[in-house]
Amino acid sequence: MLNALVTLAAEPAGEEAQNPLLPATYDIVWSLVCFIIIAVVVWRVALPRMAKLLDERSAAIEGNIAKADEAQRQAEAALEEYTAQLAEARREAGEIRESATQDGRKIVAEAKETAASEAARITASAHAQIEAERQTALVQLRSEVGTLAVDLAGNVIGETLSDDARANAVVDRFLAELEASEKAAK
Repeated sequence: MLNALVTLAAEPAGEEAQNPLLPATYDIVWSLVCFIIIAVVVWRVALPRMAKLLDERSAAIEGNIAKADEAQRQAEAALEEYTAQLAEARREAGEIRESATQDGRKIVAEAKETAASEAARITASAHAQIEAERQTALVQLRSEVGTLAVDLAGNVIGETLSDDARANAVVDRFLAELEASEKAAK
């Protein structure tokens, strides 16, 4: 700015003074020509390329958004399917658990029933065996008691009781009296 003032002061007074803030006319013309050339090049070359590039980027972004939406829908469908399968698996596990519990109860009931019937059979068999042994012991005891009674009776009476019919009658009478005295004591 100082240079412009010095130049203004140095110019002769008769010439028309030019405004220091406005450029010279030839500068304006040549600047305008360069601007028009650059504007035409930008308008014809750069702007279409930029528009094409922006369109391509826009299409790529929209394609990626569409792919992301599709991937999200697939993920949601997979999640729903997984959730359904998980619920089905839990239901089946519950059914299997319930079935196993029922089967266990049936097995325990059958085992108890089998054990009870086996115990009843063993008890009945034991009672039958005990009764048979008691009968055998009773018969054997009667025989021994009869023999002893005949011997004792023969010793007491002083004669031998060799007659079997008579000896049996004496033994039977003695045992009947013995049983009657036991019943009366009870």
